[in-house]
Amino acid sequence: MYDTILFPTDGSEATIGAAEHAFSHAERYDASIHVLSIVEVAGGLGTAGRERAALNERRDERASAAERIVSETEPEGVETTIAVEFGSPARVITEYVDRNAIDLVVMSTKGRSGAERIVFGSITDEVVRRADAPVLAVRR
Repeated sequence: MYDTILFPTDGSEATIGAAEHAFSHAERYDASIHVLSIVEVAGGLGTAGRERAALNERRDERASAAERIVSETEPEGVETTIAVEFGSPARVITEYVDRNAIDLVVMSTKGRSGAERIVFGSITDEVVRRADAPVLAVRR
């Protein structure tokens, strides 16, 4: 049913439950997992040396956090790929789904709440509306 599963994460502890669901599905369906972490950037990528260095540092932090989550939740035998990309999270996730023929997205509902959610919306909500794959939204 599912050959390729995407698990987007910001590396926080709040996403562990979604990781457990993603890896459980991968094990059940003998699917591979793509773990995607996104460095959110406003506008375009800066070209100044300091901006580039800061983005690279954030990319490395995101990669380390994703690797930690994988090491804590990945069952033996599940093929896992970790990627870190730059941009608007919902856009990056939906584009990643298209580029990588993702069959299922498993993501946490944690994130913005209250007034911030009303103003900015939920990344999960936007992915549900835009992704060309089913989205399993896991409550914390």
